Order: sequence, then structure tokens, then C-alpha cells
Amino acid sequence: MALRASWPLLALLAACTGSDRVEPAVSPPGADETARTNALEAGAALLQDNGPLAKMDVYVVGFHPMKEHPDHQMEAHHFCRQVNEDFAQCALFDGNGVEANLTGIEYIISGSLFETLPAEERAYWHPHNGEILSGQLVAPGIPEAAELELMRTKMNSYGKTWHTWHTRDGVEPGDPMPVGPAMLAWSFSRDGEVRPELVTARDQRMDISTAERREARSELRELARPQEGVDALRDHFPHATAIPGVDQRQ
Repeated sequence: MALRASWPLLALLAACTGSDRVEPAVSPPGADETARTNALEAGAALLQDNGPLAKMDVYVVGFHPMKEHPDHQMEAHHFCRQVNEDFAQCALFDGNGVEANLTGIEYIISGSLFETLPAEERAYWHPHNGEILSGQLVAPGIPEAAELELMRTKMNSYGKTWHTWHTRDGVEPGDPMPVGPAMLAWSFSRDGEVRPELVTARDQRMDISTAERREARSELRELARPQEGVDALRDHFPHATAIPGVDQRQ
């Protein structure tokens, strides 16, 4: 993944421009915070820093299906730290406000790092070209040119994603608490796989046009290389159609 130096600039731009607030999908059960808890939180905010969270300053939003249950789909807000040129790590939430629920994690690696993995490990890593070239993955609040450059750095990359809390199922609220096992998430590599109502709801809420982003990223197709995992959901969505530039590696 190239252009490491652009990430701090992108983060600064995002911080300056902001983005529309997205409220969490569910509120977990439990008693309201007491005055004592509020006081402890205030003290911690004054005396402690944010540690590793301080550098999770790149924000992108996309959609995840569960690999073994691809009809179970949700909107995912990623707050990421670029560790080095080839590796990033993200915390996933169901919104972007201070009350958002932590729903999972994602690690992102370059295509060159993916090549070093054994075959059995590669089955956990989903391809990103479909998310990028379809316009589904967006970086709200930064200028169009900066977002395009960000997406350029993520072409041919892969992600390993585990969802631990299923707060949404499509556009409907999901589990009120993080119950059950973690589930391996995947990516959408063909038109007709993601639920259209998910994209429509996100676009309307955040004043985004997925179609316009797709058109703006057409120049990135020349960078795309065939990736593993593109066909992972093909049997489940037999009528889905190809996204130009997104091909299964043979």
C-alpha cells in the first residue's frame, strides 16, 4: 500500500470537515450511569490519554456480509490506524458518534503481504477491489480527490474481519447485546450481492452517492489485479453480475 504520507493528511482533512452523525443501531440493556461513574469518566479523560486509539484516525464506511451466512449483512464504520505501508488495523462500530457500539475488528494487508500467507490462512481474508470499484466503501468528510487517493492505496488489498456483535441485520436492529460466537465477515465482489436498501439508507443518511463514487473511481480499474476470494459468495448469489475490473484469481 503506497502513499503512507497521505494518511495523516487525510485524517486531518476528515477532522476538519467532519461527517454526518450516524447513531448506533441498538442500545444495550443496563442501568443508567451513576454520578460516580460519570465522575470517574471525567477524571480519566483529564488524566489519561487515548493511547493506541489516538492514531485510529482514518474513517471509512462500508458493508459486510457474513461469509457463512451472506444474507446477514450490515453497515460497518471503520476507524483505522495505518501501522506501516502494508498493514492497518481497524475497530468497527455501528455508528460514528460517541455512543456507537464496538462491533468487531478488521486487519488490512497489502497484496504483497497476502502472498506470504499459507493457503489455509488465505481463506480468512476477503478481497477489497469490489468494495472500492463499486463505490460501496467511502471515506466521509474528506474532499473527493483525497478520497480517491485513499482508495488508490487500498487497491488489491485484503481484510480479515470478525464481527463480535451483530447490531444490525440489513436495515433492521439486530442483537441488543454481543451474544454468540464471533463471525467471519466477507466483502461484496459483484453487483447484486449487497442488499440495495442497505446502500440506499447509508447514502441518504450520510448524503453520499455510491453511483457517483463508482464513476469517479473508474480510473482505478487499470490498477486492479485478480484477487482470491472474489467467487466466495457466487453460489449464494447466482444472479449477481460482474463489477468491471473485479476478477477471481485463477
